[in-house]
Amino acid sequence: MNDTLNLDVYLQRLGYSGDRAPTLATLAELQRRHVETFPFENLTSYLGGEVPLDTATLEAKLLHGGRGGYCFEHNRVFQLALRQLGFQVRGLAARVFWNQSEDAQPPTTHMLLHVLIDGVPWIADTGFGALTPTAPLRLDVDGEQATSHEPYRVRQSGADYRLEAKLGAQWRLLYRFPLHEVSPADYRLFNWYVSHHPESLFVAHLVSARVEAGCRHTLLDHRYTVRFPDGASESHELEDADRVLDLLERVFRVRVGDMRVRDQQALRQRLALETEDGVR
Repeated sequence: MNDTLNLDVYLQRLGYSGDRAPTLATLAELQRRHVETFPFENLTSYLGGEVPLDTATLEAKLLHGGRGGYCFEHNRVFQLALRQLGFQVRGLAARVFWNQSEDAQPPTTHMLLHVLIDGVPWIADTGFGALTPTAPLRLDVDGEQATSHEPYRVRQSGADYRLEAKLGAQWRLLYRFPLHEVSPADYRLFNWYVSHHPESLFVAHLVSARVEAGCRHTLLDHRYTVRFPDGASESHELEDADRVLDLLERVFRVRVGDMRVRDQQALRQRLALETEDGVR
């Protein structure tokens, strides 16, 4: 498998021409630019397609195709770029608790990265959708950590760690993860579940998210929400498939118009059926 990303094209897509040294400043700037440049979206799995994780497919989709992806795609691209820049980086996996009770037993469905800089451990995550951190977070402190959006904290819990985000005055658990490195074979297994199992959010629903300065945009089927760092949000329902596709292009920067015609038609048909059935 080719594990070499076209780094120059990736950095051009980010609009980044700064220092390439493997420092915290470089990591932070690349993470911020990545989450603002590439949308989080699941159009491929929503339409019943395969979601390959090989480098050539990821380059074609994210760097050249005007598309985004979900955690395994975003964090794999970010991992490859960091590794080529000289960072010590390895992949981890997490169980997602967002919008679930803390006594739930969710499967392992999320990828994140462990980055070691001058002996200090950090986590970096460019693919958590609605609450993707916009900055690296230190692993060896459990206090509040500021980002350009919500505050976060990483707390140890037995053999695992907890990533929490502060929404308004409330801390919310996003996911739990151990520190052992995850193999490509395990990621392929997790990715298959996320992209094919009928109980997966990314099979049952259309999901998209994008970060910009001062707010986050999220889409769940026909519901469009803008979230602000203070915990406030504004939501409304989109009336039909045309409005959803327009929003994907205009706000989420997903080049729907460049997708195959049959995929565009399938997307319109599924959204139209959900509108008729009242599935929002």
